Amino acid sequence: MKHFAHLIIGTGQATGTLLGKLIPTGEAIGLIEADRVGGSCVNYGCTPTKTLVASAKAFHQAKRGDFYGFQAEGLKLDYGKVRERMNSIRNGSSNGLTNWMNNTPNVDLIMGKAIFTGKKQVEVNGEVYTADNIYINVGTRPSAPAIPGLSDINWLDSARLLDLESVPEHLIIIGGGYIGVEFAQVYKRFGAQVSIIQRGAQLMPREDEDVAEAVKEMLEEEGIDIYCSANTSQISQKDGLKEVTIDINGEAKVLIGDQILVAAGRIPNSDTLDLEKTGISTNARGYIEVNEYCETKVEGVYALGDVNGHGGFTHTAVNDAEIVLDKLFGGDRTLDTRNTIYGLFTDPPLGRVGMTEKEALKRGRKVLKATRPMSKISRAKEMGETKGFAKLLVDAETDLILGASILGVGGDEIINMFATIMHSYIPCRHYRKVVLVHPTVSELMPWILDGIQEVKEKNLS
Repeated sequence: MKHFAHLIIGTGQATGTLLGKLIPTGEAIGLIEADRVGGSCVNYGCTPTKTLVASAKAFHQAKRGDFYGFQAEGLKLDYGKVRERMNSIRNGSSNGLTNWMNNTPNVDLIMGKAIFTGKKQVEVNGEVYTADNIYINVGTRPSAPAIPGLSDINWLDSARLLDLESVPEHLIIIGGGYIGVEFAQVYKRFGAQVSIIQRGAQLMPREDEDVAEAVKEMLEEEGIDIYCSANTSQISQKDGLKEVTIDINGEAKVLIGDQILVAAGRIPNSDTLDLEKTGISTNARGYIEVNEYCETKVEGVYALGDVNGHGGFTHTAVNDAEIVLDKLFGGDRTLDTRNTIYGLFTDPPLGRVGMTEKEALKRGRKVLKATRPMSKISRAKEMGETKGFAKLLVDAETDLILGASILGVGGDEIINMFATIMHSYIPCRHYRKVVLVHPTVSELMPWILDGIQEVKEKNLS
């Protein structure tokens, strides 16, 4: 039995942040990884997918040569080189992390599946390890909906899709959330026929209707077929082709494709750890329950990242680690003080922070709203990127920003400005006075406030 001061289960992005502060202490650190070092972000998520997004955008923009005043004849996608670039970047990141861990004197990298055999006792490959502090960072995995016939066919999740060596002829995507939407645009731009099946009435149901509808229109303009309020009732496979039967308003429709991507949500990997032997509790959905410091019901055992259900993004996992480090070394960060922020990395992207319009009204806030289409922003017109709009929500009583949605060129970067404003409690009347660089998209954000108006709940569908 070996004892560590710190034992980390899983090597996702929260782990790197933990190591940055724990390694200099000189204390013994154990790292346990059952799959690939770096977790889902490096291997199956942000790193490879955003590499594909960049390749798809470059290919798409090249096809717009006539719009910009040049000819780009004979364009041809080399998907092998696209994948080579993607794999080079993600493998480089994973290998770099592995080398760092293996070459740090007070760090032991242990490859294998971890299970708890006691409150602060973990077994890997028959060896037992104990620690003063344990950090659970095991993430989530794609979930498979209960669709008749799904288990009988070869279907793809977001990880296996990346292993395809050729672009599908017809990619059928089950699920209209962020993962499904991003992959839909990427593979459509690579030349596939793409269909999205969304069970709910709205694409991207977490967003306001105006945002979701704008994204839907944007995808449909590129030729993606989107079926909302569609229940997938049966899936079958014959001669390498998949038949997907969907029910829309009582009518059946059959889609035939060579690949099916299931992007219908994720479930936490907490069920792999034998937590019943620890006293650590999970909620009804399987996420590990934690307090404001990411600490479980067992003192000294923390749950970070996707597995605790408080974010589901790389940046929230990193912040979880910062919260834990503040708890250990002094600081004031907690889960309770974090604003929701994320991006949808379509082209153009969506950046979101704080509340949606429907959330703010549901909470009884007196909401002021200001919007501006990208088609009225000079920089966006100059770039030929006029799809989308910006929306700011302000609390009428405090003059503080409640939330922002920036769907348009640079939206994934511009949203960070609003996260800073919200975190710093800067009133909108002060933000309106800021001088920003011209010509940029972000320079128009303060000016949007000139058209601010009160939102009436009856105006929301």
